[in-house]
Amino acid sequence: MDTEILMAWLPILLLLSLWEGIWKAIALWKAAKNNQLAWYICILIFNTVGILPIVYLKFFQKRS
Repeated sequence: MDTEILMAWLPILLLLSLWEGIWKAIALWKAAKNNQLAWYICILIFNTVGILPIVYLKFFQKRS
């Protein structure tokens, strides 16, 4: 029973991990490039399924 549940949720968990990883990588790159250490640390520590990196990229990154 437990393995059936795990196998049912595995594709969703993999997609969420991929989604988080892509957004986190982009946001970490931008935060490091803009010398925003506080944002870099927060994005690195907290796993929010991409929400925190998207918020950073949309509203808080420095514009060139």
